[in-house]
Amino acid sequence: MYATAGLGFKPEHFAAALPCSVAGMWYEIHAENYMVAGGPRMRMLDALSAQHPISVHGVGLSLAGDAEPDAHHLSRLKAVIERTQAFVVSEHLAWCTAHDAYYPDLLPFPRSNEALQRIARNIEITQNTLKRQLLIENPSAYLQLDTHEWSEAEFLSELVRRTGCGLLLDVNNVYVSAHNLGGDATEYLNALPAAAIGEIHLAGHTVDQRDDTALLIDTHGAPICAEVWSLYQQLITRIGVRPTLIERDDNIPAFDELLAERDHAADLLLDITKQTTFQDQRHAHVS
Repeated sequence: MYATAGLGFKPEHFAAALPCSVAGMWYEIHAENYMVAGGPRMRMLDALSAQHPISVHGVGLSLAGDAEPDAHHLSRLKAVIERTQAFVVSEHLAWCTAHDAYYPDLLPFPRSNEALQRIARNIEITQNTLKRQLLIENPSAYLQLDTHEWSEAEFLSELVRRTGCGLLLDVNNVYVSAHNLGGDATEYLNALPAAAIGEIHLAGHTVDQRDDTALLIDTHGAPICAEVWSLYQQLITRIGVRPTLIERDDNIPAFDELLAERDHAADLLLDITKQTTFQDQRHAHVS
């Protein structure tokens, strides 16, 4: 079955998620939640992956950290990927470990030439171990760093060129970062290589209003806003259909509410498919 629009899997939705038969449905899991030998959680995952395509999304590799990816973590990640026969594997452009300490966040770093070499090395180690292409997700930003040597879009594009990795493009992260730091979200999207984008994330955010300043926080705790939907439509008009995920990790509503957002994304993808088919047929007729 071809994966179009999907949902981040939540165990509380299992009874509704498993039999859901809408065309193109798929689910994404956070790998670290399933790095266990067995038990109820793995039985749910086995049942889900037997019925639906699965995307595995990692949050703990710390690719931007100083050290190489942890070999034990990579081994457990590979086991989850093989168990689910994941059609996409992804991680974040961030770090979360240093000197044997773990920080429960996806932390920023200066986009320097040194960082580029380090992250490219870590991606290559990961891809060689997993025997899979890895998609790298763009971060959400809250603080301007003065030591960047690359723009974010250029940095991601160069990682693709050096390592053969792909991109997981989180449109909400682009919108949040552009609002918080200043910048043009559309220009950012247009600067990324279309062929490298293997998956798209859509999510909601929270507004932290302090005095006259509103900081957008990427909480995944709200419905997707109109501006992000608009950016998404612009993006898929340019690059074509890509597997698209609706993320909700806080204030989790009923399954049907998330399914409605998923169906909206699927409808937009279907429109792009129809437009592409029409243009292909018209070109063939003219030729």
